[in-house]
Amino acid sequence: MQLTFCGAASEVTGSCYLVDTGTVRFLVDCGMFQGGHDADLKNQKFPTFDPKSIDFVLVTHAHIDHSGMLPRLVACGYNGPIYTTRASLDLLKVMLSDSAHIQAKEAEWAEQHPERNHSRNATALPLYTLHDVESALALVEAVPYAAKIQPHATVACRFLDAGHILGSAIIEVWAGGKKIVFSGDLGQPGRPILRSPTPVESADIVLVESTYGNRLHKNLNDTLDEFVQVIEDTRHHKHGNIIMPAFTVGRTQEILYLLIDLTRQRRLHDLKIYVDSPMALAATEITMHHIELFNKEAQALLAWGQERRKELPDINFVQSVEESIALNDIRSGAIIISASGMCDAGRIKHHLKYNLRRPECSIVFTGFQAEGTLGRRLVDGAKLVRIFGEEIPVRASIHTVGGLSAHADQAGLLDWLGHFKQAPQQTFVVHGEAATAIQFSGLIRERMHWNVLVPSANETVRL
Repeated sequence: MQLTFCGAASEVTGSCYLVDTGTVRFLVDCGMFQGGHDADLKNQKFPTFDPKSIDFVLVTHAHIDHSGMLPRLVACGYNGPIYTTRASLDLLKVMLSDSAHIQAKEAEWAEQHPERNHSRNATALPLYTLHDVESALALVEAVPYAAKIQPHATVACRFLDAGHILGSAIIEVWAGGKKIVFSGDLGQPGRPILRSPTPVESADIVLVESTYGNRLHKNLNDTLDEFVQVIEDTRHHKHGNIIMPAFTVGRTQEILYLLIDLTRQRRLHDLKIYVDSPMALAATEITMHHIELFNKEAQALLAWGQERRKELPDINFVQSVEESIALNDIRSGAIIISASGMCDAGRIKHHLKYNLRRPECSIVFTGFQAEGTLGRRLVDGAKLVRIFGEEIPVRASIHTVGGLSAHADQAGLLDWLGHFKQAPQQTFVVHGEAATAIQFSGLIRERMHWNVLVPSANETVRL
């Protein structure tokens, strides 16, 4: 049996793993590479295998770096089943459509502005169309958590709650005489809204993510203190706006949860919040349709909000382009949450264009920023950034509130691995930047004495 790392090998995006038992070939995840020109070239070259040779696909969750190439796979000839959880299927319906829409718009902009074609959009977009999205969604089958299914006569698998975003899953696979566990993206234990990742006790082969394998998150209490301080200082002392880049699925809902909870605690008041992402309302409605996946604290806050509606913050979901443009006229007091979370696409770029140059404003990052993205350049301290072909000076204050990450930190990852009752035969550290993955693999080897490897891009290993 062979395993090929088609993505997320020594990098954070593009998750895609090809398993070949000699009898059956299947994928776990089919994600888009994100972050700069190199990512576009990789997306254009995808797939590097024959899609018609794949028997089925398993998807850990709906984030685009794990699911975003499904329509391209189908457009290139794949016509088999795609398995994921019910909540992930609901999210894929809006996320993949939004991805195709953004690609079409950015390709149109690049064509209309050839003199500004220094961006990645000139070479790589669009990767697929809305028709391709519809074709891919028609192949998706929903799987309940914890139920063992058999997508092929020689393969069984089970989806377990990963606690990362709504519907996210760890996938256990029994194939070729081995049990393989794919961690997907693991959530931080004890974080807002969702339950903690499900422990797994045995496997022959483990693929574990390492996004934050080299660091610890700030504890939640300190994080919330920092969060409140930035918001209050910007609103009441500097009299500016707070701009929060956030993925539409997961992070946006968590930020709203925290802002409501901090209002309930009377630590914040009179909040004026604008969620400027056409997909965010649909994603939030889907989230509310799956409250059975919430943890007890989130269900209690939901009950409070239903009883005390007049005390809730003023939350506005911005839908039209005209409404979005009108936000540029707000000079102070606004909290604007907008996608994409890494600032490489979507309406967040417009809000950065209008607010980065204003020293009274604050840009608050609450999630990981991959190499090559606009968000990463800002976090790394860039004084000048290019947005829509224009050089924008960075005068706003930049804040990274790391304790709100949807990914488990080093301690969370080690805690999850610590539930295995004996060492797997092989462990592969994936979904992390090269230096981080190497550091984390060394830590696993040192503390747990496991056989650990960090695969390289497109490497094939025999299991």
